[in-house]
Amino acid sequence: MLLNDLTSSVDLRSVRYQFATVRGDSHDDDWLVIDGTVMTSQGSWSFADPCLLTDEAHQVSAWLRAVAAGTVSVTEPDAEGELSPDTWFIEPVVAFSLADRSEGGAAVIRVHLSLEAAPPWQPGDGGADIYQYVVEVRMDAVALLHAADQYLSLASFPPR
Repeated sequence: MLLNDLTSSVDLRSVRYQFATVRGDSHDDDWLVIDGTVMTSQGSWSFADPCLLTDEAHQVSAWLRAVAAGTVSVTEPDAEGELSPDTWFIEPVVAFSLADRSEGGAAVIRVHLSLEAAPPWQPGDGGADIYQYVVEVRMDAVALLHAADQYLSLASFPPR
């Protein structure tokens, strides 16, 4: 799934299950390794981490469709300036929120990148800054639906 505009891009791909064989544990069996490639004006980096369960990966696609349909509300920072994602998962590595929506149907998506997905120049272990590093990408509804379709093509990674 590629989320991009003229200044930034976040490419997230499910590449394999964390464990090749079924172990009999509903969580362990369904962890997907996500390969991410991020490009911003600050720099580029990549990561690979088992950070989404198969059902969580489907939630990403559903959330993108909801943003395209205009049913997701913009999330503002709280009184202290902290950001909270609209959609987050068991592992706080990748999350999403809506930063802005324009009259023409374009939306600014925040991709929250923490811990293993954070840029290598971030100080410390990132534990105190969960969800605070974001890449914002402006996309129209057609591009959002295309990204949702890309991510929905998880047929090769069904729940086990």
